Amino acid sequence: MRVGVVVFPGSNCDHDCYDVCDRILGVPTTMIWHQETRLPDCDVLIIPGGFSYGDYLRVGAIARFSPIMDAVIDFANRGGLVIGICNGFQILLEAGLLPGVLLRNRSTKFICESVFIRVESNQNRFTRNYRSNQVISLPIAHAEGNYYIDADGLADLEEKQQILFRYASENGEISDIANPNGSLENIAGICNAQGNVLGMMPHPERVADPILGLTDGIALFQSLL
Repeated sequence: MRVGVVVFPGSNCDHDCYDVCDRILGVPTTMIWHQETRLPDCDVLIIPGGFSYGDYLRVGAIARFSPIMDAVIDFANRGGLVIGICNGFQILLEAGLLPGVLLRNRSTKFICESVFIRVESNQNRFTRNYRSNQVISLPIAHAEGNYYIDADGLADLEEKQQILFRYASENGEISDIANPNGSLENIAGICNAQGNVLGMMPHPERVADPILGLTDGIALFQSLL
């Protein structure tokens, strides 16, 4: 398996993703600059977190028009595996690869903390190394992580089991208290209907190295292997 990490001006989690895949998991990994128009030979693409183009205009809105994105969209539409983390999730939404939008946090403030996430299903390429309903701890760091979709869209996500992660309490309870940003139905991560594109606000790559003492995120990357 080969991994590509797309890098935009303002990306700041690209090397974290590279390190997890290349050093920890031993998977050949390539950094891909946003001005490229072709992808290298790869099986998985990661759109990392950060502040692409300084979050000007709207988060992810400018990055969506980078030259590399046509190749990313084509790759996803042909069934290639794509992970968008934090700002990467925002970019995938802007590109139309995932449904819904990400709004300003209900507190209107930037949030940087560790939260509990419940894995809704392990019947997916990205989650099969977790257990269904398993509670894990991942960090978040965002100002626009408030996921929203209309009623019909939400019903579609539920019916097709596209909601993969929800914000929860330590014992797995879904509640408003456990919701850090106001996301509809505590949604922290979703996939597309085909199950090959994942978008999530929490950062699994930041808790994937044993030297840090926290490894709840590594199973997501291992699931792909």
